[in-house]
Amino acid sequence: MTTSRILNVILCTVFLFAGCSKKTSTTKIINSKHVKIGFIGLTCEAPIYTAYEKGFFKEEGLEPELVKCSWANYKDNLALGSYDITHHLVMYFLKPIEQGLDVRFLGGVHTGCLRVQTGVNSPIHTIQDLKGKRIGVPGMGTPPFVFANRVLGTHGVDASKDITWKVFPAGELGLALTKGEVDAVADAEPIGTLLVADGRARNIDGMDEATDEPYASEYCCEIIGNGKWIDANPDTAARATRAILKGAVWVQQNPKAAAKLAVDKKYLASTVELNTIALSRLKYIPSVGRAEQTLYTAAKEMREAKMLSPTTDTDALAKRAFQHLDGVTDEWIKTVRVEKVPGGQVDPNEDIRIYAELIQRDTEDSCCRRKMFDQPDQEAPNLADPEAPCLQKKTIAGK
Repeated sequence: MTTSRILNVILCTVFLFAGCSKKTSTTKIINSKHVKIGFIGLTCEAPIYTAYEKGFFKEEGLEPELVKCSWANYKDNLALGSYDITHHLVMYFLKPIEQGLDVRFLGGVHTGCLRVQTGVNSPIHTIQDLKGKRIGVPGMGTPPFVFANRVLGTHGVDASKDITWKVFPAGELGLALTKGEVDAVADAEPIGTLLVADGRARNIDGMDEATDEPYASEYCCEIIGNGKWIDANPDTAARATRAILKGAVWVQQNPKAAAKLAVDKKYLASTVELNTIALSRLKYIPSVGRAEQTLYTAAKEMREAKMLSPTTDTDALAKRAFQHLDGVTDEWIKTVRVEKVPGGQVDPNEDIRIYAELIQRDTEDSCCRRKMFDQPDQEAPNLADPEAPCLQKKTIAGK
């Protein structure tokens, strides 16, 4: 065989393998206009409800479909493609991403969901004071539990050895604190605001996502999408992300109107007044750059708290977990303009205790009343089985 023929064979072989490699590694771009947006029925999901009801998805040329999900299967449903995109808690997804779940964060939505509180006359003031104490949570593995673990671990308190965890329905955490069944509680909005408002609790220094650093500068909730869907629909993913971010801007400008929209459209079981309290405490100031940075700080502290593997490269994890999309930038966010609904804002002079007093006047059984103000971060009544019968208060407190 001549030298030229040998070279031709080698070149053909190289091109053949190059072609095969390209074929197997390239994702077919679809960019379907149809997009499935997942939601649970949380207070903080207001940007999703707003983007859908105000037509922000349609403005982006999309055909939106809302998919109601349960908390228990939320991560798996996203990974399996039951829905394409949502916004949810960063710390809730970082561990599954570390373990190989192909989902990616796309932009920051809001800050300030979670906190750890103690009784107003409690001797507990610092994080270290919690060592050896009992902390009530709405469930093991829920966002309040994860947040408390992270903060404790980064301040030298071993959450698995130094803390006794006790589970109560979210609406009964205040009762457990008052009765002395726990020394502190980890909760989500609007429970935390209510407990402070009615004089039963105060925040523990360093354990409030809304005010204490580094948590106040982080996003507790970010937009997150199915990885394979993003790869096949990058333009659609960018459009859907922009719609939700615009929804966040609208909620920040109109918290009372957003609260009314969510209740009127029956996205969650609450009252307009109570939903307004929760939304007005959160900060819906979307960002891309700060959202990405949140993953780096959260992952690092979660590893320090032994919530991630000690061998995990947290910078690499954060880099893998965040994806930038064309047209979704902080520069674009600065250009977003939304209406300001007359009467849709919160009067800064309005005392939050007025709302708390209204709620406390409700004489229904406490367990049934909690349907109005729980975040669905525990089992029934408003998670997997919203119609489950209420238990008696003494049974709940006993548990």
